[in-house]
Amino acid sequence: MVVIAGLGLAGCADAVQQKDDMLAAAGFRIKPADTPERLALLKKLPPHKFTMRTTPNGSVSFLYADPTVCKCLYYGDETAYATYRQMALAQQLADKRLMAAQMEQDAAWNWHAWGPWGPYGWY
Repeated sequence: MVVIAGLGLAGCADAVQQKDDMLAAAGFRIKPADTPERLALLKKLPPHKFTMRTTPNGSVSFLYADPTVCKCLYYGDETAYATYRQMALAQQLADKRLMAAQMEQDAAWNWHAWGPWGPYGWY
């Protein structure tokens, strides 16, 4: 049971790391929470979610708090946010294409050779 929980956490950390990599590639900049004050401010933001803030000069900034993987704050402008959204959508489409290809392979596999499945002998 502990091994399963550990694998689940590792998978979650991998997903967060992948998102962190995409944020950096989209143009978000990184500020480490390397002081007690920054760490306290980081913890006030929702973890692993975007927050929109208006800066003192009136421009819009997007913040993304990562308290688990890098213990840092990603910040970017509207261009970085739009770029990230495009990258995330492209990744979702690629994941769906991969899943569709895997399902096609599964459909061609001979399930009957393994005997009946389920409570009613479904194949």
